Formats: sequence, C-alpha cells, structure tokens
Amino acid sequence: MSHIVTIETEIRDPVALRRSCQRLGLAEPVHRTAKLFSSEATGYCVELPAWRYPVVCQVETGVVHYDNYGGRWGDQAQLDQLKQAYSAEKSIIEARRQGHSVTEQTLADGSIRLTIELGGDA
Repeated sequence: MSHIVTIETEIRDPVALRRSCQRLGLAEPVHRTAKLFSSEATGYCVELPAWRYPVVCQVETGVVHYDNYGGRWGDQAQLDQLKQAYSAEKSIIEARRQGHSVTEQTLADGSIRLTIELGGDA
C-alpha cells in the first residue's frame, strides 16, 4: 500500500536541524541571538551561502526568522532546501524511532521520496 504525504514544516528538533545542515554541507547551527536587518532573534542560527543574515530557527515555537529582502539578500531556494532537508531528516528520525526502515531517493525535480517499511530494521 502506498501513501503520498505532503509535509508542512515547523523546525522544532535541533538534532534533525543539525543533520539537515550536514546533508547540505552547511556549518552546524549555533544557538545564539542574531541581528537581522531591523530586529533580533534568538534560536539556532543557520548560515546559508551568500545570505546577509542568518536563518534563525526557534525550536520552541517552530518559527523560522529570516530577512532576505525578497531574495536580494539571500536566495529563497536555499531556505526551501533547508526546510526540505529538515523534513526528510525529521521523518527518518521518527520512522527509525518507531522501528521502521527507511529508504531515500532524490527525484529528478529535486524532491525527496522516502519509503518507510513498517517494522523494518534499516
């Protein structure tokens, strides 16, 4: 039986966030207060390539703070990749925590297909 799932992402797990950064070849997120253009935010800061300000993930609320000035100060596609990687890593962590096996396939359009086998041991 197959089920297709769409995941709405709230970044709440520091471990999955760290793994998503590793997956994308980014530096490990650091918990700190970061200055954005006209405000500050505290949380796990992710430095995306060529972004003027870090992306700040408040895991307590799931809120992601960033200021890319409509794409002028940072490519939105990079943030979308971070959210996609986080979603994949969080899904893998939770599936394995429940004793299921997971296989992953990156599709031609860049999306990620996770196949979860119930009761597997991978």
